[in-house]
Amino acid sequence: MNTIHNRDIIITGLQSWDIEIGSNCKNIALEFSKNNRVLYVNTPLDYITAFKERGNPKTRKRLNIIKGKEEDLLLLKGNLWNLYPRTLLFPVNQLKNIFLFDILNRINNYKLSRQIKSAVKRLGFKNYIMFNDSDMFRSLYLKELMKPDCYVYYTRDNLLAVKYWQAQGLRIEPVHMAKADLVVSNSQYLARLASEHNPESYFVGQGCDISSFQPSENMTLPADISTIPYPVIGYIGALKALRLDIEILEHLAVTRPLWNIVLVGPEDDIFKESRLHGYSNIHFLGSKNEYELPSYLKAFDVAINPQVVNEVTMGNYPRKIDEYLAMGKPTVATRTEAMEYFSDHVSLAGDKTEWTNAIEDELKNDSEEKRTGRMAFAGEHTWANNVKEIYKRIKNHEYEYKRKG
Repeated sequence: MNTIHNRDIIITGLQSWDIEIGSNCKNIALEFSKNNRVLYVNTPLDYITAFKERGNPKTRKRLNIIKGKEEDLLLLKGNLWNLYPRTLLFPVNQLKNIFLFDILNRINNYKLSRQIKSAVKRLGFKNYIMFNDSDMFRSLYLKELMKPDCYVYYTRDNLLAVKYWQAQGLRIEPVHMAKADLVVSNSQYLARLASEHNPESYFVGQGCDISSFQPSENMTLPADISTIPYPVIGYIGALKALRLDIEILEHLAVTRPLWNIVLVGPEDDIFKESRLHGYSNIHFLGSKNEYELPSYLKAFDVAINPQVVNEVTMGNYPRKIDEYLAMGKPTVATRTEAMEYFSDHVSLAGDKTEWTNAIEDELKNDSEEKRTGRMAFAGEHTWANNVKEIYKRIKNHEYEYKRKG
């Protein structure tokens, strides 16, 4: 059975517990804590952030904790604790000098490990597993410093395709992956990239909370979409030119003037200044509260995800696809390696002609059988199932380690 019980697990990563946005790592931590004791380590402050954002309430809280004015170790619920490290780190991400980076980053790792060891001692953690959510720099030496029974590196975005991480990340992340006992990923594409550095690299799927994305006859359509006529071709999510193909959207609007393209989400500057705003059949509805999104999705006749194909999107697991499918919606998305995972339930398109044809086909050939299949497929992508796959890989590693003696 792919479960782990009564173990101690330490989690480090790129996101603190008090972030406002959703987080894979937080969801995984909650799932871990159902049967194990879990310590979730917040990202420590660095000196520059502590100075520049000293007026931010979150920064003030961390500075008070560092000064000993507030507790650093908090019980969140049940078996889950949250650690605010009582230390300030050197800001090294953008350093280009390798020698200086390595010295300061090693000091950062040592300072962080001391804080974690203090919490581990107070909690009485033993024989623990360490789970690192892509914290390639601050956690680089934690395997050596903390000596966990198993060290897992989790990759869920191709960070090295983003300029911010490239100064040292192109050198460091491969080294970090190689020293990990195993690497797990929410994308087959990212797992393949990781396997170039560590043969123990595995695709473990993705969790998604789709409880609110359930089709219902009683769901009322919002006023700003209820009067838009059939067919409604819709997208929900951030409208960012780095990820979405503006040319595809413009092509759909021009070649199919009777289609109504509905875009729900905040725009970046490129989208705001694009020609898309000049088309009468493209409707920008703006940002919505998360609880409103299912009612907008209900109004879609076809849901779309027209991604630009680049190193950022190629391996990206789009959680919105699970939300689309959970509502039973016909869905068309850009063909990428990561999207092949959905190919039995999503039409994949490449060029502009394929996009037009795929949407027309979904409009004409939807059925109750297809809707049922989509919902069942999305329903498999729970956090419980995701964590079971992670447990499976950890157990296999520990079994092989013991077997080899």
